[in-house]
Amino acid sequence: MEDYKSFIPNNAYSIIKGWLSNYNCKIVIKSARESKNGDYRSPFKSNTHTISINNNLNKYSFLITLTHEIAHMITWDKYKNKVKPHGKEWKKTFKFLLLRIIYIFPDDIQQCLLIHLKNPMASSNSDYNLVKTLRKYDENPTLTISDIPFGSIFSTPNGKKYIKNKKIRTRFQCKSLNNNRIYLFNPLAEVQI
Repeated sequence: MEDYKSFIPNNAYSIIKGWLSNYNCKIVIKSARESKNGDYRSPFKSNTHTISINNNLNKYSFLITLTHEIAHMITWDKYKNKVKPHGKEWKKTFKFLLLRIIYIFPDDIQQCLLIHLKNPMASSNSDYNLVKTLRKYDENPTLTISDIPFGSIFSTPNGKKYIKNKKIRTRFQCKSLNNNRIYLFNPLAEVQI
């Protein structure tokens, strides 16, 4: 288990520590996972709550994810399994916690968070504007499909090549140069040109 202190802004540590003080909670720093930034596990055969967070997040993404998971812990502690994981009880708790620390974030992230908190989603990765703004603070920002012009040839991390055609609602239609099939890409899909 690695201490989370070095992964969040310095002025957030005492607040997070205070939130956790009433709980037997283990925070685990994990290697990057593609499917999620973090997760919460309720106590099972013990009285220990477990929160895991990916180690590749910038300090602001890490803090939002940690707050998201702490909101799950507080909600579970109050309601157990009687409410939905991302239901109104969790949303209310997440909003309450995040508004207590919103001043810690840079102005551009604050603006995105205020919009996000009107109706928080199960994953902050679903909020395009928030993710795009948070990525500006990554140590090594990545290029996404939304960053490149239409008609560009790009490759995905697995080495396959595509050409960016057009936008259909929220996704980009791209033609595979390997098999001529059409694929839809999330606007935050990482690409290389």
